[in-house]
Amino acid sequence: MQRVLVLETLPESGIEASAEFMAEHLGAVKSILDRPDTEALAILLPPAPRDHDDWRRALARDLARAYAPSRVNVVGGTGEAAEATLAYLANAPGVTGQYCPCHEQ
Repeated sequence: MQRVLVLETLPESGIEASAEFMAEHLGAVKSILDRPDTEALAILLPPAPRDHDDWRRALARDLARAYAPSRVNVVGGTGEAAEATLAYLANAPGVTGQYCPCHEQ
């Protein structure tokens, strides 16, 4: 079963958002991943401009490596696109370590 951690707000600056995530939310992520019944975790972050892409990719990649065989993915977005991406990831046992930015039409 995939768990989903939802963060509704982060700073607009990529550097500030990364720092806040690491300081305030990484502990909760690790606690979820340390649970023996966690097979997959999707971290849902708010939409952000491109200057957030690198830290979000690194977060997904590094957590997936550290907590394998549990799967870890990061989704950025809201609405139907984010929900569809979360549903896909829940049923994609081979997908881990990915940052999936979502775009509403």
